[in-house]
Amino acid sequence: MSDLDPTTALLQDSFDRVRDLVASVTDDLDLEAATFRVDAEANTVAWLVWHLTRIQDDHVAGLSDEEQAWESWRERFDLPFDDDATGYGQSSDDVAAVRVDGELLAGYHADVDALTRRYLDSLTTEELERVVDERWDPPVTASARLVSVLGDCLQHLGQASFVLGVASRR
Repeated sequence: MSDLDPTTALLQDSFDRVRDLVASVTDDLDLEAATFRVDAEANTVAWLVWHLTRIQDDHVAGLSDEEQAWESWRERFDLPFDDDATGYGQSSDDVAAVRVDGELLAGYHADVDALTRRYLDSLTTEELERVVDERWDPPVTASARLVSVLGDCLQHLGQASFVLGVASRR
């Protein structure tokens, strides 16, 4: 039996699932499949995995007061976006600009997962209850932010899996 607090154990298991799903989508993902679009305006696997990883990186780094992993990955991706872009509000042209393969996406996500693990390892009840954004009613706590990140990641991983399935059948 684990010595972890049940909430921490649940969050760790949830992020384990995100990590495993990212690996399943990015394993052997070549540029052709990564950039396949179901139609001219659709998101690609590359953009979806980049975006979900950027959100996880941005939000967990903000919670943990650590530097984002993106700082050491931005140049490798060589994207024509602002340095702090996460994908929100991007256009179809922006989606098309994310032309990277699975290896790069997996490497970046592995670093973000490590950042996430460090934060999860430090969780306390007080940290989970800490208000991190008062612009909402009710104010957002660290625990609500983590659940939001998980929801975003899982939604986009489902989309990426669907697009990859269509790409493999074309």
